[in-house]
Amino acid sequence: MESPRTYTNFIDGAWTESTTRETFENRNPADRDDLVGRFQKSGPEDVNRAVASAKKALPAWRAMPAPRRAEMLYRLGQILMDRKEALARDMTREMGKVLNETRGDVQEAIDTAFYAAGEGRRMFGETVPAELPNKWAMSMRVPVGVCGLITPWNFPMAIPSWKLIPALVCGNTVILKPATDTPVSSVHFVKACEDAGIPAGVVNLVTGTGQAVGSPLMNHPDVALVSFTGSTEVGRSVNRACAESFKRCSLEMGGKNAIIVMDDADLELAVDGCLWGAFGTTGQRCTATSRIIVHKKAMAEFVERFVARTRELRVGSGLDESVQMGPTINESQLKTVESYVEIGLREGAKLANGGHRLTGKGHDKGTFHEPTIFTGVKPAMRLAQEEIFGPVVSVLEAGSADEAIAIANGTIYGLSGAIYTRDVNTAFRAMRDVEAGIFYVNAPTIGAEVQLPFGGVKQTGNGHREAAWTVLDIFTEWKSIYVDFSGSLQRAQIDTERD
Repeated sequence: MESPRTYTNFIDGAWTESTTRETFENRNPADRDDLVGRFQKSGPEDVNRAVASAKKALPAWRAMPAPRRAEMLYRLGQILMDRKEALARDMTREMGKVLNETRGDVQEAIDTAFYAAGEGRRMFGETVPAELPNKWAMSMRVPVGVCGLITPWNFPMAIPSWKLIPALVCGNTVILKPATDTPVSSVHFVKACEDAGIPAGVVNLVTGTGQAVGSPLMNHPDVALVSFTGSTEVGRSVNRACAESFKRCSLEMGGKNAIIVMDDADLELAVDGCLWGAFGTTGQRCTATSRIIVHKKAMAEFVERFVARTRELRVGSGLDESVQMGPTINESQLKTVESYVEIGLREGAKLANGGHRLTGKGHDKGTFHEPTIFTGVKPAMRLAQEEIFGPVVSVLEAGSADEAIAIANGTIYGLSGAIYTRDVNTAFRAMRDVEAGIFYVNAPTIGAEVQLPFGGVKQTGNGHREAAWTVLDIFTEWKSIYVDFSGSLQRAQIDTERD
């Protein structure tokens, strides 16, 4: 048998071992006997080298015309398209989600590359009238500088692409620190950047733990911006670290997303959406449907249909095309899911389906959990308040649209929301009143597209939006420019005084 590959960091255009000379293993969560590879267990000195490389490359990269930078990113999209199936299979091996989902993950990176490439010829500023004669007034975007990108394991190519590609088209240089559970997808992504012709030092990759790599990266004096996606708890510490030196900080964190199912909803469509929203990616999405708020008139029929369909879901290795739900990412996450099942039972919620670790043939070597449904959940229960990040969904009852919206808004999060209804007035009220950065009508809480802003309110984020043109606001600074061609001193407001 071929020996598992040892992967290296990418610094200053070269694939290189870490200074620690230590590695860590990456194993398939569906089959712990499957060693995906070994990766560099890097330390602060590797971060220093990567930041120095990015800093050195910054002047030439930011001086390159944006359309030229964009052409390289367009090539990156083409390379990812050519390699899509191989990248998806490796992602399923390291992350566990089914092949159709990992293909979608890679496609998201492709879409991001093609969309962002267009910004190389847009990236609009403004021209405005000056208040004095013979004077020109305008604004333009300029890059922020060296950017530290810290990404999670659940979308190991899509989320790095949301950060890295816009950062590059804007003229920044980057250091990517991927999650230790899913480093191979980031290695493949950075290799594609190299093959697209992006110059040495512009993109750097350092693998390792949050303490040994993430913390030195966010505290490095030459890093101007940190973009982080992950838990609210860790995001709070990132925010504090950036505040110390006034770094720019972009945070995309947790969610406790709700689907409202009204009594006039197409219940079969609603069940389809709730299945996909709750159990797609094994519930391991920040946009996953964690709560379903059902009108009391539809409750009995909805639960009956939802439980019946959930019991039909096939759980197993994501490499099997017939499987619909894969494993949790690791043993720790599986134990978190199990702990919330116990919490729900103690709180008095009713277990309508699932609730157990899966064992036996096809499951013994992985971290699998049954798709789990709780009914009788009350809004104040921990099940309905805390992010679980697993295949556990709570069903709550509401007597009206207003009550359902109030329940949906009753958490510290505000990422994604949805409603199933045939009433256009109810749909528009929910669109207006649900506190979320993303909202769907007659669709689940997952399925964002790159041409619209992605992000949330309250403790889901700190106001920035990834994707679309709005991501440029993360990775650029505004510069206002005045050109006076009058040939004499004009003193702005002093010389514009009126009688």
